[in-house]
Amino acid sequence: EMVEEISSAKSHGAEGIGLYRTEILYLNRKDLPGEEEHYQTYRKLVENISPGVATIRTLDIGGDKFLPNYSTGNEMNPAMGLRAIRFSIKETDIFKTQLRGILRASVHGKLRILFPMISGIEEIRRAKAILEEVKKEFIRAKVPFDRGIKIGAMIEIPSASVTADLLGREVDFFSIGTNDLIQYALAVDRINEHVSYLYEPLHPAILRIVRSVVQSARNAGIPLAICGEMAAEPAYVLVLLGLGLEEFSMNPIAIPKVKKVLRMAKAIETRSMAERLFQFSTAVEIKRHVRRWMAERFSEDLVKSIPEELKA
Repeated sequence: EMVEEISSAKSHGAEGIGLYRTEILYLNRKDLPGEEEHYQTYRKLVENISPGVATIRTLDIGGDKFLPNYSTGNEMNPAMGLRAIRFSIKETDIFKTQLRGILRASVHGKLRILFPMISGIEEIRRAKAILEEVKKEFIRAKVPFDRGIKIGAMIEIPSASVTADLLGREVDFFSIGTNDLIQYALAVDRINEHVSYLYEPLHPAILRIVRSVVQSARNAGIPLAICGEMAAEPAYVLVLLGLGLEEFSMNPIAIPKVKKVLRMAKAIETRSMAERLFQFSTAVEIKRHVRRWMAERFSEDLVKSIPEELKA
């Protein structure tokens, strides 16, 4: 979340920035960041991660995060209200200020833009149209920027996963946001103690959603990344690798452990393991199989490190 953390991320083995949460620029202050602040932040980001790619997610505000001196009213369900790309499309001036900073920074390194909480074609087209307006402003003003900057969509809403084949025609890459995707797909609030037990990354529905998005990305010929807590747990990563994921975004401290497991795993074996998971009807059966599969191939210490929620 902080530019200062890049050196630590690189020392842990990061090869790029899979997702930069720009909300940090907006929170805990009384005013909004200006174009220059955006530009300087993203410039430092791409210069410090070079030659890797920095993926900048546009403002994902709302839900449990709010802008200073801005009220969306009394929303009954803010998690499904005016947040993320919906907020940016409504508050065009705030959105354009951020996009200007991103575009200006794009000449200093490899940078791509990720739009959060996309629900369908209309939203991605509207977001792209606003971006095009900023690009045209820059062209007229002769402000340099990367005219071929890549645009991506977060796949974190069920409607986006179901229409990923259509969205793939509109963007240059996908990034699956597992935290929200699991919550929305299973209709469960993971921090609600009464229903948090239903938050299950290896639920058969989640595996089917991920497999479907992988296929849609392949058909569209675009890269696919995955982020969220699921992408930072080695046992889950092995399943995701077997499903066809190759780019993982995680907290820097998780990188060494995940890389160690990936080096020890054989891709063809993970594919076979992942395919077999679709024979099972429950998350309990799936977790049991994954744990047994890992026990046969990895050290006892590694198997013991599997989190309790994965132990069936």
